[in-house]
Amino acid sequence: MTADAPLVLASASPRRRELLARLGVPFEVVVSGVDESSTVATDAPGLTAELAERKARAVAALRPDRIILGSDTVIDLDGRVLGKPESPDHALAMLRDLRGRTHRVVTAVFVLDPATDTSHAGVAITMVTMRDVSDAELTAYIATGEPMDAAGAYTIQGGAAAFVIGVEGDLDTVIGLPTALVRTLLAATTDHRH
Repeated sequence: MTADAPLVLASASPRRRELLARLGVPFEVVVSGVDESSTVATDAPGLTAELAERKARAVAALRPDRIILGSDTVIDLDGRVLGKPESPDHALAMLRDLRGRTHRVVTAVFVLDPATDTSHAGVAITMVTMRDVSDAELTAYIATGEPMDAAGAYTIQGGAAAFVIGVEGDLDTVIGLPTALVRTLLAATTDHRH
């Protein structure tokens, strides 16, 4: 990640870093520090879009000459929005709610070019079905610490892979960055620059 990377990822997520690296675009990481609790939107697509934009704009102030990519992921379970758990007990409650059901994973992407004040945004949604996982399995999973930094208290490519029985849509969206959408938005933004 060189200092002259044209793109800045406004996220601390190692999963987003891995996915973005897969696209072969050089980038640097600058964490936005945005307070995620003070949002206006309440529905999952609106909430993620708002946070993705706020993260990007916060980082744009620090890197005004770069293209900024902000992203946010939440779980939507029958209209209830689940973000990251606040405690192991909260994680267990979330996972108990998700087991045996299908939920939506909603990830928004916001690409901003501060130099021209142009932006392109999109939201990707993937349906995930979890089997009826036992409390013992859930407790053992939470003890690994992995769920504490993930929306809905699980990472599909980690220990919770064994809980998931169906994915309808783009798996990258669930991991935290819909790469097909990112590629489209970046192309639209760089086209605008030339």
